[in-house]
Amino acid sequence: MKIGIIGAGYVGVIVGLGFGKLGHDVILTDIDLEKVNLINRGICPFFEPGASELLGNLRGNVKAVATLDQAVKESDIIFLCVGTPFNLDGSDGLSALKTAVSNVGGAILLHGNQYPIIVIKSTVLPGTTEDILIPILEKESGRKVGKDLGVVVNPEFLREGKALSDFSNPSRVIIGEIDSVSAEKVTELHKNVLAPIIRVNARTAEMIKCASNAALATRVSLVNEIGNICKLLGIDIYEVANAVGLDERIGPHFFQAGIGFGGSCFPKDVRGLISKARVYGYEPTLLESVITVNENQPIRLVKLAESKVGNLKGKKVAVLGLAFKPGTDDMREAPSLKVIQELLKRGCSVVA
Repeated sequence: MKIGIIGAGYVGVIVGLGFGKLGHDVILTDIDLEKVNLINRGICPFFEPGASELLGNLRGNVKAVATLDQAVKESDIIFLCVGTPFNLDGSDGLSALKTAVSNVGGAILLHGNQYPIIVIKSTVLPGTTEDILIPILEKESGRKVGKDLGVVVNPEFLREGKALSDFSNPSRVIIGEIDSVSAEKVTELHKNVLAPIIRVNARTAEMIKCASNAALATRVSLVNEIGNICKLLGIDIYEVANAVGLDERIGPHFFQAGIGFGGSCFPKDVRGLISKARVYGYEPTLLESVITVNENQPIRLVKLAESKVGNLKGKKVAVLGLAFKPGTDDMREAPSLKVIQELLKRGCSVVA
């Protein structure tokens, strides 16, 4: 099958590599010409273990172009993998995604096949696809979803540092169904992926993604909160977390104390759910606490240093590790940035 991917960022490239490995022809497009050129030279535009090697092996199946029209014209299914950074109020930053949807609609009007299928891979809040994206798509394409245009919500669950494995061996594949023709096609696209395929409506699919990240973020803040209490009591949190994690109802994953979560997903999606809940008059106090604990955690590390060595003013401090997690070069929402800011406020000289 011929697959077009709009957005050659982290998700777009990994999804493209995954489908390319399955034998599909993939065409990526991005407004960043540097990314396009790197991909066509067989170089992944970001660090992900194994990605550049796989891209080099798939240069016959995976290519990048600078024009969205070409990607739409040459594709049977079009994946939208555009970033949706959060706004200050926690709501989705949809401007880039809405522009991409509008441009795809225009390209379909000019070049689209008999029944083009659009797959929303970008993470959005529940209701976004039906309430915002589909009206734009229908207006610009001159088509109607379910009649001569298909739309599916298909959220990704890729962990940076393990993304290629996650694509090939996912815990589940979520198909957010709006029209049955598209849902069947996207289901067929995943037939060689050994995982449960769960078909739900579009809003449910969007919520599954946000709820999954909220649950994992909550675990991180929970173990850090317990760790802060352990520190006051002279208890080793790592011994506690290890023993607690052996309970099969709890498990060890995302239950390791540290300086908090970062990256492009957890902070954005938790804040997004908080914002969405407030629109409907609900105050999600647990999720608010998850964010509060996480924002304070890096500052506690600096205060711990002060308690050990006294005034930090004038000290030269090394910060080892900058990315938000091991195995990636992603600095988005990295806790290290908050640590460095606090050290600079205290008059430290920082090397990292």
